[in-house]
Amino acid sequence: MSLIQNNGDIMKIFTKWFLICLLFATWGCSALPKGSHVVTSPWKSYDDVKVAFDSIELNKTTNEDLKRLYIDPLTQPNIAIISHLGVMQRFLVNPSIKLEDLDEGLQTCIKAKTTCKAYLLDINDTKYKRYGNFVADLLTFSRKTKEEGWKFDAIIVLVNDIVVYKLSGGTPHVDVDELAVKPLGPVQNIGESAPVVVPH
Repeated sequence: MSLIQNNGDIMKIFTKWFLICLLFATWGCSALPKGSHVVTSPWKSYDDVKVAFDSIELNKTTNEDLKRLYIDPLTQPNIAIISHLGVMQRFLVNPSIKLEDLDEGLQTCIKAKTTCKAYLLDINDTKYKRYGNFVADLLTFSRKTKEEGWKFDAIIVLVNDIVVYKLSGGTPHVDVDELAVKPLGPVQNIGESAPVVVPH
């Protein structure tokens, strides 16, 4: 009885999704979802922020100079501030790493304690869109997603408002194709979420 009922439920789900798909096809809707992940910043490209970062000179660039480069957590969004303790947590990640193993600027920061701070930049400007077969995507049998854009992250360490250390990373050109396949489509979620009954 339960098997028949389960089969009936599966057929209802298939019928439901088929009708939805047919309705969309009738309306001529073939556009798949798309969106973006943009962290607000004054820089419009990877090159823009990299040029600003590369102009920073160790033991010379001041906090006022950083403000002129739009690196100012008080006026620009999405720039975090961490203390010397945060710097320690990021670079002294395990007991095998000693203070003397670190860059001289980081050593100066940790020894300076409260007169040290660091700015964290994590800038993301990416866009994604799904493409491929509309019906397969709608019924979750196959979903193809393309992501494009750029990412930039950096840490800038200051002691007494003078930059003593900087490090950057990121991805100048993000171009990712992702494929998610569910052979059973919408029914697969039922099998994943169904409770497992253990006989006593």
